[in-house]
Amino acid sequence: MHLIKLCVGADSIDDLRDWVSRKALTAIAAGLEPHSFHVTRMVPKRGEELLDGGSLYWVIKGQVQARQRLTGIETFTDADGIGRCKLILGPEVVETAYQPRRAFQGWRYLQTSEAPRDLSALGVGTAEMPLELRRELAELGLL
Repeated sequence: MHLIKLCVGADSIDDLRDWVSRKALTAIAAGLEPHSFHVTRMVPKRGEELLDGGSLYWVIKGQVQARQRLTGIETFTDADGIGRCKLILGPEVVETAYQPRRAFQGWRYLQTSEAPRDLSALGVGTAEMPLELRRELAELGLL
């Protein structure tokens, strides 16, 4: 079981990687583990399933393009007294095959059978293709 979420504010995987790197450096400077996290209001009820090998898949510019391993789920109350959830993410951003997704609010569960494969699993040379070519091939169902 996985989660899927819009990656608001990122125009590319490089933007996401930069954000993850900044979060990791901030954590290291504070003496913490080098991971990033995403704060959300809703707590996943299927947390055990998610932490058993699950990832957070990121939708960037209308396409699932990357994922990060889910390593923890923590609940807390913010300064305004509102319950929140922190999704703890692994430091590696893994590129995936493109998969079109319409915009939605919040996060959604994503079945493993519906999740896009990692780009590295698609064969030799796929990762080296220009992004626009990969996008077009994915839209045609050829990748």
